[in-house]
Amino acid sequence: MLSVLRVHLPSDIPIVGCELSPYVLVRRPDLTVFADDVPESEPVDGLFLRYKWYRIQSDKKVAICSIHPSEQATLQCLGCVKAKIPVVKSYHCSPKCFSDAWQHHRVLHERAASAVNENGNEEEEIFGRFSNNTNNNNINQSLSSSQSLPSLTNGASTPLYPASVTQRNGGETWFEVGRAKTYTPTADDIGHILKFECVVVDVEMKSTVGSLNTVLTSRVIPAPSPSPRRLVSVTNADVATGNLDLDGRVSSSGTFTVLSYNILSDTFATSDQFAYCPSWALSWPYRRQNLLREIVGYRADVVCLQEVQSDHFEEFFAPELDKHGYQALYKKKTTEVFNGSIMTIDGCATFFRRDRFSHVKKYEVEFNKAAQSLTDALVPSSQKKTALNRLVKDNVALIVVLEAKFSNYGVDNPGKRQLVCVANTHVNVQQDLKDVKLWQVHTLLKGLEKIAASADIPMLVCGNFNSVPGSAPHALLAIGKVDPLHPDLAVDPLGILRPTTKLIHTLPLVSAYSSFARIGGGLGYEQQKKRVDPATNEPLFTNCTRDFIGTLDYIFYSADSLTVESLLELLDEDSLRKDTALPSPEWSSDHIALMAEFRCKPRTRRLVKKQNLEDRSKKKRESN
Repeated sequence: MLSVLRVHLPSDIPIVGCELSPYVLVRRPDLTVFADDVPESEPVDGLFLRYKWYRIQSDKKVAICSIHPSEQATLQCLGCVKAKIPVVKSYHCSPKCFSDAWQHHRVLHERAASAVNENGNEEEEIFGRFSNNTNNNNINQSLSSSQSLPSLTNGASTPLYPASVTQRNGGETWFEVGRAKTYTPTADDIGHILKFECVVVDVEMKSTVGSLNTVLTSRVIPAPSPSPRRLVSVTNADVATGNLDLDGRVSSSGTFTVLSYNILSDTFATSDQFAYCPSWALSWPYRRQNLLREIVGYRADVVCLQEVQSDHFEEFFAPELDKHGYQALYKKKTTEVFNGSIMTIDGCATFFRRDRFSHVKKYEVEFNKAAQSLTDALVPSSQKKTALNRLVKDNVALIVVLEAKFSNYGVDNPGKRQLVCVANTHVNVQQDLKDVKLWQVHTLLKGLEKIAASADIPMLVCGNFNSVPGSAPHALLAIGKVDPLHPDLAVDPLGILRPTTKLIHTLPLVSAYSSFARIGGGLGYEQQKKRVDPATNEPLFTNCTRDFIGTLDYIFYSADSLTVESLLELLDEDSLRKDTALPSPEWSSDHIALMAEFRCKPRTRRLVKKQNLEDRSKKKRESN
């Protein structure tokens, strides 16, 4: 007889918008065990599995701490209520929680006051659309367990299955909310426990067979929402485009935006590595939805992601971003990594909006192949194995040439095709392999030089270079050469960096975020200037963990053909809670996203600048 051996949920805490997919272990009559579904349409020996989900709703309302969403709230900030800040942001689980969060929390009050002063009413876009009705009258009011609180919601929602009262017992009401194996909690579930039932049913008789298997969840919590990040103009510092959301800014006809984001592969998102992050916030079902919300919210025209697992690309990111109008391209690393019972591998994924660009060409760079060619040419046979062991690290780059479906050239270039070349890469992470990092970056740049030589085309180089500002790879990208006395060059056991005079390129690349160091005065300037290192003109950090904080990610652009119009504002330590690091419940990667808005320069000016650059490069080579 078909029987259920075990039922459990992979995540300990259910979150709004994150699908719950129970693990159901079943035994067939022949005693074989499997975890596949047995629907009514495909019964086994006349039996199938029936599922039901219930919301257990108590007469006692429960408020959730805005800082620690797995904890019940005991305090409420009346300042939030008076300022009409979303009520869910006003709750705290303890006086210490409220005190520790105050530096970050008071920013909500300041923004609300600023919005009222400037516009005469609150800006709900700053905080999102939440219910903010309340009857509480104390600034730090203690919430007793018997006190009636407003129902907490994160927006209007419709249950996936029509709710019906199933049972009422001892002050609890059970609502049936689903009849599928999986269930996605809604805002109506916040603060309530969910119950999952699984039972074997006879197809003919429709009667249950064997015992009922049930699992109770913890209380459902709302999905934490990070503070919105704005685009800040660098061409007119008195103008900012405001907050970004799904209905927000749309690029003007002559500009386009590029996003670069290392999203943290699920393979590496372990509790051992990030012990400070709650386990539910590290789970892939939660992280993927949080990442998708963030990525889609930026509305970038081109999206470059790193550390995208191949299965996640195929099963999640490609189909989900397709719904939002993106076409997808992918290049996975060249060696798979064994993870439990499956083989997983990550790589670089580039997406572009079909209404803004069309795909022209794709180049795939495998640094392993380049390493093989290099050792064949330069390394004696007896040392090849050692050389390959050092150079073969499976990193890749994805280069795509896109044609814009817009133009800002005007009458001097009627009908001229506007092409853009976008490189997306993830350079080797090992800090003791400085020679390998530099060699990989140099190899990529020489490939881009060939593309640039074949066509007059703007270049964008995005990714996680695992190199801090001032390192040799960064110097090569930013200034086109490496000082022969640079300390990174001391690490070169294979001699692949010699002669150092070859470590140059002719692409006029500039770091997009260095523009923050060049803008003057105006809205957002002083705030952003504090988040840029004056010694390097790069962000203070793009990667923030307990073990490391610094900049590893960049967007470089060819300054002869593109200008930066605006940049996604940087985070600072006030934007991240002072008692944590990345990833966190709000931000689902250990890196932050970078985004820049560009405008193509008129071609006539570009050709003059290009000739000047070529002349300077020729003189540089002759002097060397």
